[in-house]
Amino acid sequence: MRPFIYLSFAYAFSEFALMLIKRSKDDSVKARNDRGSLIFLWLTITGGFVGGFILSNPPNQFWLGFGIPFIIGGLVIRWIAILQLGSSFTVDVAINKASTLKTNGIYERIRHPSYSGMLLVIVGFASTMNSIYSFLVLVVPVFVAVIYRVRIEESLLKKEFGDSYSRYSNNTKKLIPGIY
Repeated sequence: MRPFIYLSFAYAFSEFALMLIKRSKDDSVKARNDRGSLIFLWLTITGGFVGGFILSNPPNQFWLGFGIPFIIGGLVIRWIAILQLGSSFTVDVAINKASTLKTNGIYERIRHPSYSGMLLVIVGFASTMNSIYSFLVLVVPVFVAVIYRVRIEESLLKKEFGDSYSRYSNNTKKLIPGIY
């Protein structure tokens, strides 16, 4: 289990670095409305990992093998989404003055792939903890925080992009292609 504890610290460090580097700048922001969702998300992820590790069982080869592809796949999806948005990506819910509505690439099939990738990472880590209690303590609160954040983000995107965003949202799913 120790390598996965280190991997979780590496994931947390990368997310923290992203938070420092990709915060919106006051001089470039057209609209911002985070409503505390970044803090809520960080607290649920941190609390979920702490609780998950406390409740975890010794590693099991099956659950390690099950969780690793979710972690890797989630990281790939998250970083593709971040890279495709480029300078428009911010960790706080904000729209830059130069931002346009992104509807191609990974965003052609799903509106919030960065959060989808994050959720896959969380499911992967929770699976490797080999405990239903760890899984619930980690996944459920983070899922709730992501849904809250998506609602805030959707509201801002509808306000800023109007009918274009409404048409886009009618043709794509929020987090899971073809499902939700």
